[in-house]
Amino acid sequence: MKFALITGASGGIGKEIARSFAKEGYQLYLHYHENEQSIDELITEIKNVEVWKVKADLSTKEGVMQIVDAIHTPIDCLVLNSGKSYVGLMTDMTDQEVEAMVFLNITSPFLLTKALLPSMINNKSGKIVAISSIWGITGASCEVLYSTVKGGLNTFVKALAKEVAPSGIRVNGVAPGAISTKMLDEFSKEDIDELCNEIPMGRLGNATEVADLVTFLSSEKASYINGQIIGINGAWH
Repeated sequence: MKFALITGASGGIGKEIARSFAKEGYQLYLHYHENEQSIDELITEIKNVEVWKVKADLSTKEGVMQIVDAIHTPIDCLVLNSGKSYVGLMTDMTDQEVEAMVFLNITSPFLLTKALLPSMINNKSGKIVAISSIWGITGASCEVLYSTVKGGLNTFVKALAKEVAPSGIRVNGVAPGAISTKMLDEFSKEDIDELCNEIPMGRLGNATEVADLVTFLSSEKASYINGQIIGINGAWH
């Protein structure tokens, strides 16, 4: 029996990863912060494996501990999917917003991984997949802090992979481009059309495509892929 923890499982990408992992036979710990209805609907849908939901605010240290305390089995696969963006000038951000975003996107993944690594090292096996962003590679105006923390997450992946590869653990990152989820709800149809025109494939990606990549990286078919940040962006960048 194998177990996976997916943070941010109530969002579009997180839900698709959970569905895909359930098909692979993973028993699931699904983390969420506010959208309990989304998690409950997902749990109702997933029939073939056991699922536990865990509520926690990962912009705080207490949230990390709530997840750690809720886990009662060794984790075989950790998917670091929680994250939040801020669109606007960096000079308009409050110090509190900066601190919360850094904790959510950098500190929490680090502390959560630190807490779950010992059992993986003991078992000489484990997979960690971090959901980054295209902006963590290229940078984006008006998303300076988001670009910064996702860039840090990419380096976290590369460094940790080197550290734990001798213990049989693989660490990789997925850097999505423009994906059709609720994160794009604030964009107008004109904005979306303009965005699609910039993407060589002429369309947005979908959450299922991201989930398929995460599932592949977590499988033995990717047994020699380690320390990589894999873009999924329709040749945009």
